[in-house]
Amino acid sequence: MLGILRQRAIDGGLAASTLRKTRFALVSARSYAAGAKEMTVRDALNSAIDEEMSADPKVFVMGEEVGQYQGAYKITKGLLEKYGPERVYDTPITEAGFTGIGVGAAYAGLKPVVEFMTFNFSMQAIDHIINSAAKSNYMSAGQINVPIVFRGPNGAAAGVGAQHSQCYAAWYASVPGLKVLAPYSAEDARGLLKAAIRDPDPVVFLENELLYGESFPISEEALDSSFCLPIGKAKIEREGKDVTIVTFSKMVGFALKAAEKLAEEGISAEVINLRSIRPLDRATINASVRKTSRLVTVEEGFPQHGVCAEICASVVEESFSYLDAPVERIAGADVPMPYAANLERLALPQIEDIVRASKRACYRSK
Repeated sequence: MLGILRQRAIDGGLAASTLRKTRFALVSARSYAAGAKEMTVRDALNSAIDEEMSADPKVFVMGEEVGQYQGAYKITKGLLEKYGPERVYDTPITEAGFTGIGVGAAYAGLKPVVEFMTFNFSMQAIDHIINSAAKSNYMSAGQINVPIVFRGPNGAAAGVGAQHSQCYAAWYASVPGLKVLAPYSAEDARGLLKAAIRDPDPVVFLENELLYGESFPISEEALDSSFCLPIGKAKIEREGKDVTIVTFSKMVGFALKAAEKLAEEGISAEVINLRSIRPLDRATINASVRKTSRLVTVEEGFPQHGVCAEICASVVEESFSYLDAPVERIAGADVPMPYAANLERLALPQIEDIVRASKRACYRSK
């Protein structure tokens, strides 16, 4: 069909813009057809853990209420019944204690998947995550591997206040020895969690509570038990030529909606889903910026010393001469998260913020 349309365009019977729109519609339809089945992020995470536990007897799960209650967010649903209490451990409310036990088990060659009810509680265990897990391989001259996954919801949810709404992406991504992943879709969740469990090094796996119940198209390939996504590789969710929007986790959905609004005004936005915060896919980011000559970064975390700041630094260092406009950074407000719903919304990036920043970068602010 595209060949016929292309020939009509050459003959002058079809506008080039119509051809581009038709091509985009066909490619989109083809992509959706390839993933006609749908899966929630919750089910994607659950199935990934289940399959990895089935494939490797060294994999086990531990955390608060992961067993009999089946997880605070039901990510571990059915695992206790299937694998028993020797591989699905309900722990006391002591993050420092069970995280230390998990790291010790990883030293001994097991593969723990440690759940934090929220990553805000990981601060109780941060000594074990950084000083015990992240540094051991280096300090042992490569003799000790620590194959452990720390997973749970990260960042803002809804109405849970300052102490339960913080994004820890920048915190953990600054630590050598850790790998930090942040899935957006069901395919991300399945492929990245499987990669994290199979990895020989400690992985911080940052989920989003508000995405657990969202359904996404998922391909047959992603449903295969051998499916695995590479750590350190971003995904271009939407191609564009006028501005690059780089983000991760829940903000990917916001960026895609902003791109739709921008398209209505004739601005073609490329949206990059980082997937991996550390290692960071600098090559994909810089290649996109060299194509579009503009950069907008989006994150829910605090603006100072954030993930977006690191991305902007990378682009300035490697692609400065390609930029046609100053880089734009969108982040959460530089305040503890308010409890009131109206103030909470003001403290977090919104779709309209991404649209405005992208238009500024394209000198289309009016």
